[in-house]
Amino acid sequence: MNYQPLRKFAKTIPVEPRRPPSVTPVTEFQVRKTVETLFFRDNKRRIDFILVYKDDEDEKKKERRRVFEQNLIEEGLELETEDKKQSQDGQTYFVKIHSPWELLVRYAEIMKLKKPIKKFIVIRGGEVWKDDVEKKKHGLFAWLGIKDPFQYDDNLIPQEPTYFSTGFSRSRVEQFIIKDREAFFTPSQRSQIVWEILLRVHYSDAELDSFRLRSVGISRLLSSETYVAAYPLHDGRYDKDGPDGPLCDRRLLYMEWAYFGKWYKKQPLHVIRRYFGDKMALYFAWLGFYTEMLIPASILGTFTFICGLFVMFSDFNKPSEEICNSQANMTGSLIMCPLCDKLCDFWKLSTSCLNSRITFLFDNPATVFFSIAMSFWATMFLELWKRKQAVIQWQWDLENYEEEEELRPEFEEKVTTTRINPVTNKPEPYLPIMSQITRLVAANSLVILMLFVVMAAVFGVIIYRMAVAIAMYQTGSDLIRRNAKIVTSMTAACLNLIVIIILNFFYEKLVVWLTNLEVPRTETEYEDSFTLKMFLFQFLNFYSSLIYIAFFKGRFFYHPGDADARTNLLMNLRYDMCDPAGCLFELFVQLAIIMVGKQFFNNAIEIFLPIMRVWWNKRTGHDNQLSEAYTRWEQDYDLDPYTRLSLFNEYLEMVIQYGFVTLFVAAFPLAPIFALLNNVVEIRLDAYKYLTKSRRPRAERIQDIGIWFSILKGITYFSVFTNALVISYTSDFIPRLVYMYGYSPENNLEGYIENTLSVFNTSEYTDTMGPENREGWPETCHYRAYRNGPGEDNAYGFNLQFWHVFTARLAFILIFEHVVFLLTGAVAMAIPDIPVEVKNQMKREKKVERETLFENEMRKIRQERQVRQVSSPDDDHLNIDLGEGLQTRHGSRANTPTSSSSYLRDHRS
Repeated sequence: MNYQPLRKFAKTIPVEPRRPPSVTPVTEFQVRKTVETLFFRDNKRRIDFILVYKDDEDEKKKERRRVFEQNLIEEGLELETEDKKQSQDGQTYFVKIHSPWELLVRYAEIMKLKKPIKKFIVIRGGEVWKDDVEKKKHGLFAWLGIKDPFQYDDNLIPQEPTYFSTGFSRSRVEQFIIKDREAFFTPSQRSQIVWEILLRVHYSDAELDSFRLRSVGISRLLSSETYVAAYPLHDGRYDKDGPDGPLCDRRLLYMEWAYFGKWYKKQPLHVIRRYFGDKMALYFAWLGFYTEMLIPASILGTFTFICGLFVMFSDFNKPSEEICNSQANMTGSLIMCPLCDKLCDFWKLSTSCLNSRITFLFDNPATVFFSIAMSFWATMFLELWKRKQAVIQWQWDLENYEEEEELRPEFEEKVTTTRINPVTNKPEPYLPIMSQITRLVAANSLVILMLFVVMAAVFGVIIYRMAVAIAMYQTGSDLIRRNAKIVTSMTAACLNLIVIIILNFFYEKLVVWLTNLEVPRTETEYEDSFTLKMFLFQFLNFYSSLIYIAFFKGRFFYHPGDADARTNLLMNLRYDMCDPAGCLFELFVQLAIIMVGKQFFNNAIEIFLPIMRVWWNKRTGHDNQLSEAYTRWEQDYDLDPYTRLSLFNEYLEMVIQYGFVTLFVAAFPLAPIFALLNNVVEIRLDAYKYLTKSRRPRAERIQDIGIWFSILKGITYFSVFTNALVISYTSDFIPRLVYMYGYSPENNLEGYIENTLSVFNTSEYTDTMGPENREGWPETCHYRAYRNGPGEDNAYGFNLQFWHVFTARLAFILIFEHVVFLLTGAVAMAIPDIPVEVKNQMKREKKVERETLFENEMRKIRQERQVRQVSSPDDDHLNIDLGEGLQTRHGSRANTPTSSSSYLRDHRS
């Protein structure tokens, strides 16, 4: 929407920024009296926005502020400035902005804000429900005769009545439901209107169009530090009731939403939207929906884990029984080949007893069905969110909302070339194609370099794992050697988590610099570019070690006497082998530590970092003679600033968590319940942070969650592929099935472990291979592989069973993917994006909107006719004749107010 500010001279407030404070003296009594007020000094005009600037000697900035504020007054806004002597540090000016009714209705019409025209009535099954309160009476808990324990206190936060709404129009203002002018526009809408005006007002008196194009808007003034802050005010204290009780929305939201004791309560989304605006409310609506969807996934994952506990020590776990049986001539007594040269020795298979039992806790048939179920869950989550989002868009009037974005101030400052805009036919800054390509190549080259840094970090953790394992295996303690794999996996995962956190800290700053290097044209382009870079890095940073363990670890090992594997350090990675029980236990440890550790670290940062920032902001203020007058605008100024990337970090945290829940869920069935517990805390923690430790964000209108839905969709599709690979290649599910139905004489797992081990002749070790002490070597040792023995044809080559298992794995992947995609696709097609009931209500809303406007217009015409009849008696005969003639010609339908045809006929008469 491209429009210039509408000019209107308004009453000038006595205090102006360019005038000395003595023009309107403020006494200490007046300041103390208005400490907690949200109004101007007259206690009548409400403060809709605050501009902040520091005392400086820069004449250019002073002139910009003078012109900008004068133009704001001419636009119709009312300003009042607090002198720097009234601030805590004695150097800060606060400009209070109020938007009068005339300006609000003017811009509400321009911005196409929808406002109520009639009470909303839902017709369903022959019943009429007039509003949400009526609908609540038909809920499950009401049917059971008990109060809904998950509902917030209706006495404090009543259910919001719903209305039919239409675009606001000043010419039909009497047709809208206006009970109170001050409450007709919500605080978020008022701040949104003021922000639109601030974006479009010039701060230069220059007459050149090309210069004035760049001399407009608060964004440019903020980027040049002409103003240091711009924000709407919180509407009161969160920790204390008002004089008439907890009336302000901030206090109500703190009591019923941000308070941790109400963690099980539903979110009052209509109040969140009223206070923070559509963008923030939509984030909490999505987070709440995602958390609710985690409940069935958590129940299913916990049930799968419990099933694993039952079978872990049961007779069904034959492989673990064979590994743990260390008696002579039993499988557990088999001698295994050394895991390294010189420092490592031969070892017994029974050493892996604990690892094998823990592995079977996750590597059992129930995990397969859980993985399939989670693929359905992920698809259902996306489809149901689309339906939920469609309902929210309709309820909040967000559908078909389009906004023409302004150019970023940084773009206009850095770009020196211009072109003629084909739409506006005016000059605008333009970045040539070659410059765009050069900047993109430079930025993406550094991104690729950082991705290689991530891979190097993973490589370093692998080297650490091998070194620690070797050091522990050469100790003389049986306890240490027995638990070497577990200790190595846990310490390596903790080290990997530390590396991830450090890389994230530096990379986020690098991505900001790289995105600025690209010079995106609009805020949307900036956010999309930043999001793609950050997500790509976070994806590799968090998941690369998991991908390595799941799909690459030990896959390229040939046999213990392979000379090529010892040629260089990279080839030595072949010896980073899985335990004979498999790699699934290591994958579980890695995933659990990274996921839980990340959540704990992020929550700690979100709790303590804003508290420390607010404490520091307050501590750096200087006391003066009025230090006890800590005004609302200054209290908010000392809070943590809300930036354009604040919600980005919240979304990114949840999307990475969604990847943990879906991508490798076969290795960690408890991932959904850990995510659920974290999100229950996350909702209240975010609410507490934005209500108490952050400045109130300006309201923004959006249609949906944006690019995040596409990212979630990509993760969902990729999760089907990764879970199929985890089941077929990482777990022993497929080799067990092949053994049971192809090689076992009794179609069970008896002898499975010995069947998976191959034999190596220790005499084939060269002088540089094997343990350093060459005395007492066994003739043969075993290693996990499907390979021929030393005396067979094609010694140490793949045997026939390997190809059977390989074929079965490929077949399982193809079948798993096709079945899951086919069924989830059918489910997606069966679930419409917009509920049928909502479609019907949308059609009915349009019909009622049209009829209500006709009805109100008819009422207005009748009132005008009656006034004319009273004021002009001579015209009564004419009016009566016209009315009778109209009624005689068209019958009684001419008096039907809700008929559009009768309205047109009456209007023509």
